[in-house]
Amino acid sequence: MKKTLLIVMALLSVMITRADEGMWLPYSLNGQNLAEMQALGCKLTAEQIFSFNEPSVKDAIVQFGGGCTGEIISPEGLLLTNHHCGLSYVQKHSSVEHDYLTDGFWANNRNEELPNPGLSVLFLDKVTDMTENVLYGVTAEMSEAERQATIDKNLRSLTEGYKTKPFHKVEIVPFYSGNQYILFEYIEYKDVRLVCCPPWGIGKFGADTDNWTWPRHKGDFNIFRVYVDQEGNPANYSPDNVPMKSKWYLPINLNGVKPGDYAMILGYPGSTDRYSTSYTVKNVIEEEGPAIIDCRTTKLNNYRKHMDADQEVFIMYASKQASVSNYWKYYIGQVKQLKRNHVYERRLAQEEEFKAWANADPKRKAEYGSIFDGIEQKWQILDEIQKSFVYHREAGWNGGEAIGFSRRFMRINNMITEKESKDDIKAAAAKMQPAVDAFFKDYSMPLDRDVTAALLALFYKNISADLMPTEILRIGQENGGDFTEWVEKAFEKSVFTDKARLEKWIQKPKSLDKDPLYTLATNIIDSYQVLYARYAEAQNFGNAGERLYMKGLMEMQSDRNFYPDANFTMRLTYGTVEPYKAADAVNYNYYTTMDGVMAKYVPGNWEFDIPQDVRDLVAKKDYGRYANENGELVVNFITTNDITGGNSGSPVIDGEGNLIGLAFDGNWEAMSGDLSFENKVQRTICMDARYLLWCIEKVGKCDNIIKELVIK
Repeated sequence: MKKTLLIVMALLSVMITRADEGMWLPYSLNGQNLAEMQALGCKLTAEQIFSFNEPSVKDAIVQFGGGCTGEIISPEGLLLTNHHCGLSYVQKHSSVEHDYLTDGFWANNRNEELPNPGLSVLFLDKVTDMTENVLYGVTAEMSEAERQATIDKNLRSLTEGYKTKPFHKVEIVPFYSGNQYILFEYIEYKDVRLVCCPPWGIGKFGADTDNWTWPRHKGDFNIFRVYVDQEGNPANYSPDNVPMKSKWYLPINLNGVKPGDYAMILGYPGSTDRYSTSYTVKNVIEEEGPAIIDCRTTKLNNYRKHMDADQEVFIMYASKQASVSNYWKYYIGQVKQLKRNHVYERRLAQEEEFKAWANADPKRKAEYGSIFDGIEQKWQILDEIQKSFVYHREAGWNGGEAIGFSRRFMRINNMITEKESKDDIKAAAAKMQPAVDAFFKDYSMPLDRDVTAALLALFYKNISADLMPTEILRIGQENGGDFTEWVEKAFEKSVFTDKARLEKWIQKPKSLDKDPLYTLATNIIDSYQVLYARYAEAQNFGNAGERLYMKGLMEMQSDRNFYPDANFTMRLTYGTVEPYKAADAVNYNYYTTMDGVMAKYVPGNWEFDIPQDVRDLVAKKDYGRYANENGELVVNFITTNDITGGNSGSPVIDGEGNLIGLAFDGNWEAMSGDLSFENKVQRTICMDARYLLWCIEKVGKCDNIIKELVIK
């Protein structure tokens, strides 16, 4: 039966945890959580934080753009998020003549705010426990394939009734390795306009070099506004729309932070795997991580070569480069810190403890005694294919852009092959024109040509012949592993590297089976499907065991507070502002200042240049009311909160519900955090709210925004 979910698991009330670790479901905070929060300085009640019946802090928190978090910070729908979350939308508005990426963008009135087609934000509206409904008909005797087929059928049935509700989105999400399922219903707002973006030398300061590290000196923010129709309802973009009347918004605390201050973050963390087995950790260290690093290093090297040489290409690829770079450095850090923090060895020890516990009782032994047999079979297969699996994605269809774009024409080519109506084929081809316009707007053929040749050569060099697409194998063998000449000829011939050629094809569609890039793309996908069959086989072996391991861990460690792994659903994390010791004789302060920004300044450097007007303000120490008691302008600070990707743009909130900062990153020493929380060193890096206000007032000269905010 469906029940509105107020408390997810009753057992949470008797468990304990560390105050800083935990991505908690905010609608199921228990007495232990609240006691810890209050002891740290929280003055808010559970209902003030999260309520379905009355406005609460949760009504200020949004999913932003499908991968980040944002928060409402004014009575009229101003929305704050990270610079890197809004970067792709700023890039779409930018050109050499209007270089908003480099120079920034500041709307001095609402008529100047820019619409962003395709951007939407989601407000959480309802939460319902659907475990019984989703698992209806599932039995212990089923194979994993049968179990999943039953679950998929139930999921389709349960979500069918929501499809006709306008501006509503629903998803049913698994928790605790599929032991629980929860439905989330969101209200979607599709008219979201750009209000402010700081210049590159603030919003992207430090770029790749500083990414995932502390100390940081970055103003990682963008400001948007949510618009609604005249009646206050969600609506598609219209010039007649008006700013949203906020159900809840976050006032801004001007007092700053000090060590020990309470800090709470609500947001949408993307993915963690902290209850996984040692097999997962070993695979990340030895197979998945190194493969991603190699592919993305190759891609980024070619990006930079072209971006540094041409400002137009820099604008085209700024967002793409940032996206590739972010998780390139993430995996470098993750592999290093998984080793440094001995996560694999700790998981092995936990598994040995679990086996001893399971075998000590006949009933437990019957349920859990053999689960590692299937888990081991699963990871034997995945260890063999994981590297190739990554290369198919990173160096294959997502490697070269034209190769990836050609995949979008497969349905039309199938229509041609199956000799469907010519009118239907022409109509389907004509519908691709907007996608063609969008693709070539930000496409550099010379850059893509170099990226494609380099990645295909890497694929050929690093993957064994039996796990490689046959076309890549053939081309590599015929050309001694050098793909340069083949790629040059393919790019000269393919319709997917030249807009005029592709538009001519749209006017008169014909088979793409002789297009070299399309042929390569289909071959890579066919090869991937073979690998995926083995991947599915591995899941059938191991998923049941991993699900039972999760269940058994919760039974064995009954005094532990088991928050669920992150899965891009709303979470709350609480902690304090704290410094940390990174290594022997390396002790980091809890905040950075504008003095540190200037110390990193390198004129003309794409990562560390600073705009002249910002330097002029710093030279005069023109910090206004935003300076601290020492006359410093604080830029960033760190807390013990527990976040991950997806939390980008999350608000950092004080004990009274005010905004004190904006979360944007984690630290290098805890890059293993998605698999294992590192209590002594794990920190969340935040932009200070006073730096946000200084940028708006002094750099952007947007008094209109300052007047709209509620500043305490």
